[in-house]
Amino acid sequence: MDEALARRGIRRARGRGGIRRTGGRGASELTTFDWLDDITRLFPTETVERLERDAVERFQIDDLLTDPEVLARVEPSTAMLKAVLRTKHLMNPQVLQAARRLVRRVIDELMERLTRRVRTAFTGARTRTPTRVRNSRNFDLGRTLRANLRHYDPVHRRVVISEPLFVARDQRRLHPWQVILLVDQSDSMAGSVIHSAVTAACLRGLPGIRTHLVAFDTEVVDLTRDVTDPVELLMKVHLGGGTDIGRAVQYGAQLIDNPRRAVVVLITDLYEGGAPGLLVQQVSRLLDQGSVVLVLAALDDEGTPEFDHGLGQRLADLGARVGAMTPGRLAEFLAATIGGS
Repeated sequence: MDEALARRGIRRARGRGGIRRTGGRGASELTTFDWLDDITRLFPTETVERLERDAVERFQIDDLLTDPEVLARVEPSTAMLKAVLRTKHLMNPQVLQAARRLVRRVIDELMERLTRRVRTAFTGARTRTPTRVRNSRNFDLGRTLRANLRHYDPVHRRVVISEPLFVARDQRRLHPWQVILLVDQSDSMAGSVIHSAVTAACLRGLPGIRTHLVAFDTEVVDLTRDVTDPVELLMKVHLGGGTDIGRAVQYGAQLIDNPRRAVVVLITDLYEGGAPGLLVQQVSRLLDQGSVVLVLAALDDEGTPEFDHGLGQRLADLGARVGAMTPGRLAEFLAATIGGS
């Protein structure tokens, strides 16, 4: 039992020779399924489920999710979704179908949370302007209480509302804009790939906005047609491989109709496998023609960046905005940029 617990530290190391495993006190050739058999035999169900969650979330032993019994037990989470994206090519059709259901549960939760942020950012906040239009979302509790205090009933200790008051909303007038999301699908960017898909789906259909989503490694794949269904979109993404960021930006530039009404969001850790000079040149051209260029080293709930600071500084010196954001903060940034013109 002690040996099986120690094997939680098995990690997958990627090298040119493929995937190899190393372990704690266990044998170096130990497979994940050997370990899974051991803990299932030795521990009660609750302990097994906890060990499986730790294996995926803490130690990134993603091929646990190729086992249909494990997949049926795991709790949906972003960590699980990342693991599914990394291992879906190893899954047989039955397991893949179960994984798809898991992905949809996670995406539905992310969509619900982000959609509220996007709507708030793009529809405007309430103003202090009174209105006769009665809408529960625009009910002004403070002014209503003050205006009806004379109707206070001391016996029942309540205020009788005879005159409810409401406020107007400041609707932003949106002129046609393009938002082009270019997302690096290398393995380290898995979280950003997920949130890019959800963000694109939330932006899709907003008045005055055309949303594009492009994934890249050394190749460039336009996923714009799939943004209405982020689950299916993510199941088409292939994590891993090299990067040619300059080529992706070059492709994105070709999508632009009106440069002064375009926001190019480049989501990458900036570890360029191609020629950095091409990337710098393409970003410079975009900025010179009046487009907004936002370079995000991370687009996820934590907004924690890990990127090539030297290349990031070169792009920042050109005038690009370089940093990291949560999806909600990106929606606010886009609303401020687009709604202000």
